[in-house]
Amino acid sequence: MTLSRNTAHLSRRSFLLRGASSFAAIAAAAHMAAPAFAQNAAQPVPFSFEMLIERARQTAAADYVAPNTVGAPFTDLDYDDYRNVQFNEDSALWAGPDATGVLHAYHPGWLFDSTVSLFEVVGSVATPLTFTSDDFVYYGDAAGKIGAGTPLPGVAGFRINMPLNAPDRFDEVVSFLGASYFRALGKDNRYGLSARGLAVNTATSEAEEFPRFSAFWLERPALGSTSVTFYALLESESVAGAYRFVLTPGETTTVDVTTELFFRQDVAQLGIAPLTSMFLFGLNDRGSFDDYRTRVHDSEALIINSENDTLFRVLHNPEKLANSYFSAQSPKSFGLVQRHRAFDDYLDAGAHYELRPSLMVEPQGDWGTGMIRLIEIPSDLEGNDNIVAFWVPQESFTAGSSANVSYRLHWGMDPVGSRSELAQVSRTLAGHGGVAGVKPRTDQRKFVIDYEGGPLAEPFGEQVVEAQITISGGKVLQQTLQRIEGHDAMWRLVLEVASDDDATVELRANLAAGDRQLTETWVYQWRKA
Repeated sequence: MTLSRNTAHLSRRSFLLRGASSFAAIAAAAHMAAPAFAQNAAQPVPFSFEMLIERARQTAAADYVAPNTVGAPFTDLDYDDYRNVQFNEDSALWAGPDATGVLHAYHPGWLFDSTVSLFEVVGSVATPLTFTSDDFVYYGDAAGKIGAGTPLPGVAGFRINMPLNAPDRFDEVVSFLGASYFRALGKDNRYGLSARGLAVNTATSEAEEFPRFSAFWLERPALGSTSVTFYALLESESVAGAYRFVLTPGETTTVDVTTELFFRQDVAQLGIAPLTSMFLFGLNDRGSFDDYRTRVHDSEALIINSENDTLFRVLHNPEKLANSYFSAQSPKSFGLVQRHRAFDDYLDAGAHYELRPSLMVEPQGDWGTGMIRLIEIPSDLEGNDNIVAFWVPQESFTAGSSANVSYRLHWGMDPVGSRSELAQVSRTLAGHGGVAGVKPRTDQRKFVIDYEGGPLAEPFGEQVVEAQITISGGKVLQQTLQRIEGHDAMWRLVLEVASDDDATVELRANLAAGDRQLTETWVYQWRKA
């Protein structure tokens, strides 16, 4: 197949928000593959991406070996200890007056009981990086648990700091920690959703695998460079892969990803460019939460851009596991977005969900036929990541086969593809059916969709603006469309929907004038309890 925190430490608040539960899942996933290189290998060795591809091919041809764990005293660190361990700024790689980026490492321990190997690449030579406890600072009860000068068996991951929010300040731009998870920031962002290197058999009848990056090779940035290039070996029971990343920070930070994958076992479902996020509640789905905040989510919608349309699939927190499938032919882009950007939209002075990045995946080359799968998992805590989205190619992947894929990740407040030139879905509201002032129709559901901007600001002359609605699993009992008084570029569509109990209802709606589509296509899934 060819598918051609702006702080240097983790606060208790950030740990609670991303959650011990999220870290536990990532750390558990870190056991799924074996490190391919010794952290303390003594000598520099030749390196190239082609050599890494060959290494991945050989790895897939060999039997899978599970990773070793670090053991005591590192696993003796508990949650409070781990958050009191910080990387020593004096040990930052590439630091200096002419630095364009610096590298910090994550300490092993607590949930992170397996390690990755790091190598620095200069020219075509890779030198192993080694770390001791002197490269970290231990506060509180963590002090003294790891003796001075203790060699570390590897590190849990790394982060790269570069000028992002100010030219004279090195802010954290990207972080790799646990399995194949990583997060990046655009200008003025705070960490939110994550990307992964690969998803294998996620939410299928087969056991899910969590491939992990077992080693990284990081090119020393050239003087004046605005990007950092690094490479990784990915491993799991069924697949091995060579990855190249090119990180370029900015108002929208981009990460160019190039991969070569080799399969040692058949894979039931391969998830390309998987994204993981959190949606607890919003105006469309408050559930049973008694909370002063109006919204709690890292992402509010899945966007899919095709040649002729933009789908805006509103996220929700279902009572049962929910799946949505969107067939596509070589999509232009897809991603999970956070569009509401005002503090008043969330009212959380600690988490600042209005600053969480949107993340769009832009395929490079022709990805052919496949589908974008969205998984929504019931959740009662904002520390749980319960939203997953990825591309599933139509091709099957069997033992001995290979594949390559390239794409660009866009992280930021308003990355390319996150907003359409069409009028946008600005608001989705939902509640019981019926007419205000009388007994509510709890057997029905009312959906209110506001579309705003774009072509809706233009005059339509004699043309009539109409709603184009499709529904499966239920029926639309009534629909109303009107321009909102005092808002010339805003139209409101109201739908009264009914279905059988426990039926899954799929809804789509957009506005058109004659043959001209005016708005994004609003997409929603509702299951009547």
